[in-house]
Amino acid sequence: MNRITRKGATVEAAVSAALQQLNMTRDEVDVEIVDPGKKGFLGFGVREAEVIVSIRKTEVQQTTSSIEEKVEKIQEPTLKMTSGPVREEETVVQPIEPTKEIVEVKIEDSNASDQQAISETTAYVKAIAEAMGIDDLIINHEMDGKYITFQLESKKAAFLIGKRGQTLNALQQLAQLVTNKYAGQFKVVRLDVGDYRDRREQSLEQFAERMADQAVRNGRKVKLEPMPSYERKVIHNALSNRLDIETYSEGTDPHRYLVIEPIN
Repeated sequence: MNRITRKGATVEAAVSAALQQLNMTRDEVDVEIVDPGKKGFLGFGVREAEVIVSIRKTEVQQTTSSIEEKVEKIQEPTLKMTSGPVREEETVVQPIEPTKEIVEVKIEDSNASDQQAISETTAYVKAIAEAMGIDDLIINHEMDGKYITFQLESKKAAFLIGKRGQTLNALQQLAQLVTNKYAGQFKVVRLDVGDYRDRREQSLEQFAERMADQAVRNGRKVKLEPMPSYERKVIHNALSNRLDIETYSEGTDPHRYLVIEPIN
């Protein structure tokens, strides 16, 4: 492509568009103005400028020569490689198999990132606990695939749990963010103090049954207090086998709540 026609809001805009397409500078081309264009008035009578941009002959010759030189350089080793008889064994291509070393390095990197995530999360939770006046906190962890459970132990466990587990839930959300900042793959974090989570789940299941019975007895839906998603899930699961009610969530976090509605 040695010659192109372009239009633009101005002559310079049309020339710039042509130079960009040709990958040339202004002093490497000749410009012929076909129409200088017209600005118009209040949007009426506007006409685009039109130019013809041609690559100068010297530039075309240099470009052609450069391309020919590159082709010769590429062809030269090719001819040398194919000249003369080729022995059969030289044509055999051995498949490249991944080495054990590469696989092992990837596994080590993944483990290293997980260990760093656990270490950073442990340090972060301890720092928050110290700010709360808890200086005897001991943290142990268990990892099962993408799930990591941090077990917290302290004489001031009640401060870590808070009212209805609100403090522990907040700590768990923060720990989740810290863990996934360093982990190689997404992790689900669970913070527990003693057997609080198990006791809380049992309490929620019993509470769910009572509220479901109340909804059926009164014939009206019951709206529960706002809960974190995993606690709403506990209630959903506890009532999933009942055929006389249905459960669903309404609202937006952190004020999202669960509704138990009787089926007439």
